[in-house]
Amino acid sequence: MDMLKGEQIAAADLADWRKLAQGLHARYLVDDFSSGARLVAAVGEAGDALGHHPRVSIGQGYVDLKLVSDDAIYRDGEGTEHVVEWVTQQDVDLARRITEIAADHELKADPASVSDLELGLDTERSATIAPVWAALLTGTAEAQGRGTPSDEIRDATGRVPNLWFGDADEQETPRQRFHIEVYVAPEAADQRIAAALAAGGTIADDSNAPSLTVIADQDGNKGIVCVDISAAKKD
Repeated sequence: MDMLKGEQIAAADLADWRKLAQGLHARYLVDDFSSGARLVAAVGEAGDALGHHPRVSIGQGYVDLKLVSDDAIYRDGEGTEHVVEWVTQQDVDLARRITEIAADHELKADPASVSDLELGLDTERSATIAPVWAALLTGTAEAQGRGTPSDEIRDATGRVPNLWFGDADEQETPRQRFHIEVYVAPEAADQRIAAALAAGGTIADDSNAPSLTVIADQDGNKGIVCVDISAAKKD
């Protein structure tokens, strides 16, 4: 099934869901664990009917859901097809069904609170070093290039954040090799940045804002607040 572009996801108008990194994310607020378990059970039945299921996490007062297809088709500029992890129509269909289920359970969505974390490592030798990181993070070399045409490391079970490799300037000294990327809902980005600044951080680069805002701590270490504006509903 073809991967969906940002504008297609935006056009789906999924009020409870936000596109972060590769998938769709939603959070529903629950009074207790039993309420969360009942929601998950109902979502499981809906997933059985569609042959597709979300990743689920239940915490104190919330249920987090992530929808992503592991067999989405991406076509590069030369028309070559790649199987990738991305949002497809089946994710949109199930997201709509889950929204209906949550409404039936009288649960409120909290889309501004969803987030996702990825790691970035700058290098000129991703193919060389990726097997080491695949083994270290997941215990298997199969995680290298899983669900992506690049050398990115992705754990099939979602135990650890994805690790992707960026370009490095080997002549730059000193340089920060590792950084984190925090994906947030569009409506939460300003608050997240403001909180980091209030805590003593500074904006190191906002030339690609609001998609990417680089925040530096007092020692100069950098992290990036990321927003997928292509998939956001236009007012």
